[in-house]
Amino acid sequence: MSEVSRQLVALESASGKVNGAGFHPCQGVWYEPAEKRPTVGVIASHYAVDFSEHYLAERLARRGIGFLGWNTRYRSNEGWFLLEHALLDVGAGVTWMRQEAKVDTVVVLGNCGGGSLMAAYQSQAIAPTIEPSPGMTLPAALDDLEPGDLYVSLQAHPGRPEVLTNWLDPSVVDETDPLSKDGSLDMFDPANGPPYGATFVARYRQAQADRNERITAWAEAELDRLRAAGSFDRNFAVHRTWADLRFLDPELDPSDRRPGRCLGGDPRWANSSPYGIAATCTLRTWLSMWSLRRSQCRGAPHLSRIAVPALVVQSTADVGVFPSDASAVYEALGSADKGLEWITGDHYLEWPSGARDDAADLVSAWVADRA
Repeated sequence: MSEVSRQLVALESASGKVNGAGFHPCQGVWYEPAEKRPTVGVIASHYAVDFSEHYLAERLARRGIGFLGWNTRYRSNEGWFLLEHALLDVGAGVTWMRQEAKVDTVVVLGNCGGGSLMAAYQSQAIAPTIEPSPGMTLPAALDDLEPGDLYVSLQAHPGRPEVLTNWLDPSVVDETDPLSKDGSLDMFDPANGPPYGATFVARYRQAQADRNERITAWAEAELDRLRAAGSFDRNFAVHRTWADLRFLDPELDPSDRRPGRCLGGDPRWANSSPYGIAATCTLRTWLSMWSLRRSQCRGAPHLSRIAVPALVVQSTADVGVFPSDASAVYEALGSADKGLEWITGDHYLEWPSGARDDAADLVSAWVADRA
């Protein structure tokens, strides 16, 4: 296979300028085969995770496809996320690929939590439909986003508020107290399961949605209170966000996954730790990213607007993205040419040996048939 060259790419975007210390809001690494300029390039980005060294980058470059592992201004800073500005940062990367890397075909790749972000990018590059974050205006540059030519969903959640709500611990009764608990909704209490009965599952899922809505209602009221006092926003914590029943009960959404695991390790430990999605938010970030009612990071509305050829790839032993999630992404896509492919492996394709190469083979072959 080809040798790979790498290039640091650091850019401003339409609403993000160079920081006083000198760093650019958008940063990433461009990978390409050393001996020949690629005509196809993939861009992958996430809400907060650094994708500049993504595991597919070198693998796809060795197969003749350029790869831009791209980071927005919100890398490692999810707590301040605003969708409209993240889309402009992704757009800066797409424009660079077309103008500087000179690729003819851009593949928009949504991996893990970045799935709904990249779906939102493709959707809004067709024509903007999102509303501004509360008290703000949409940047005019959203009208200038360039859509990709192909779309790939890899181990991707259906949407940001969907995954959080599925993981929220509904037994929390006081959002200011990480130890507060309604034992009748505690998935870790053996009296409740696993296995979990249908009645408990239905009550639990409704209570998760109710908790999301309570936080949303509080965030809206708190934002109004702050505005009236001349303040812009504030931070707050969301406790216990590793409590999906599927983590412990393999009969719910069956797959080859190992029970008793989540992406944070042991779910009981992870759920009581301060490390989790949405752990720290601003009010606007909650409304922009995590709220079931207000967020524009839900996958389905954006996926339905994607008409380019699309591929959904999902592993069979993923402990964070489940078969129903992959099927939901596939069903929501508006593309006439779309496929759903299952591969053996865990969430990050670290197991079994060769799983990442299998994914790279699958993606590169699919792209070659369409580019």
